[in-house]
Amino acid sequence: SHVLALSVPNLLAYDPAFAYEIAVIIQEGIKRMYVDQDSIFYYLTVTNEPLPMPEMPQQEGVREGILKGMYRFKASDKKDARLHAQLLGSGTIMYEVLKAQQILEEKYNVAADVWSVTSYKQLYWDGNACERWNMLHPGEKPRVPYVTSALKDAPGVLVAASDYMKVLPEMIAQWMPRPLVSLGTDGFGRSESR
Repeated sequence: SHVLALSVPNLLAYDPAFAYEIAVIIQEGIKRMYVDQDSIFYYLTVTNEPLPMPEMPQQEGVREGILKGMYRFKASDKKDARLHAQLLGSGTIMYEVLKAQQILEEKYNVAADVWSVTSYKQLYWDGNACERWNMLHPGEKPRVPYVTSALKDAPGVLVAASDYMKVLPEMIAQWMPRPLVSLGTDGFGRSESR
């Protein structure tokens, strides 16, 4: 569904993992559709799994990141690790990404940060918009896609886990600072065993 959402230009598609992300997106949607009268509509995927919902992190840029498509949800507590990983998750798969963070840190001594990707489509649009602007303004300072600037100082491998086809996270790989390893459900629909 999120791959198909790419074909609708005025559709904003989000795959939030947490209740506070849903609240931020709905609040912004009401403002943009009813107050600002923007000619857009929203698509949110939510599940009915009984999962614990954390409070919104208090660090700077979380609200902006939710709306732009991603933000660092949980930094690693391992400050002395030699190896690093950046784990990207969205929607219900986020809880498996958080388990992966714990396993990497406890069993393999890998410092893993977890990023919540609320909208691959927003990140994709932003990347394309920057490329277009840069192409049309070669004499001016190039614009940098949000995903590039967000991950530029994040060390280690980049791994994205998705309940959708791998093409969803892979569509933003060109703007990442290093190659992306994408995990998805190609050929099987939603995975039964995460």
